[in-house]
Amino acid sequence: MSVTYASLTELEQELTFSSFSRADALRLGLLIYEISSGYPEGPLATEITINGLVVYRYFQEGALPDSELWLERKRNAVDLMHMGSLRFGCLLEETGETLESRKLNPDDYAPGGGGMPIILDGTGVIGSVCVSGQPNHLDDQAIVVAALQRLKAEKEA
Repeated sequence: MSVTYASLTELEQELTFSSFSRADALRLGLLIYEISSGYPEGPLATEITINGLVVYRYFQEGALPDSELWLERKRNAVDLMHMGSLRFGCLLEETGETLESRKLNPDDYAPGGGGMPIILDGTGVIGSVCVSGQPNHLDDQAIVVAALQRLKAEKEA
């Protein structure tokens, strides 16, 4: 996975949905669970929001309580910037900025992999899907992206 602001912008545009329901959130959560079973490290915590409401949340057996804090920080990044948390991290890196230089508290925002916006065609960002638990945040990102890609393919079939 190429990790640049431009490549992540393109990826998010590709993962735009024509509709997204609470049933879709449930299916997405189950896809994340299924996909994450292929990763030997770290049980995941997953959270999906639509219009500010948590519609799906699951902590796999063994997930640590601090995963809840990471989910919140990733969600905050997505909600604030209307972009994935990893893309936000790339934006900071590519512009030479930091959370602090943007007057953001690092305890409240996580500009790394694992948080993606849920985007509707013609509407924009309506929510987020965030996972936490892998030792490498890029693995968190890969799981979320794979699940979004599979859900999109299922909905378009």
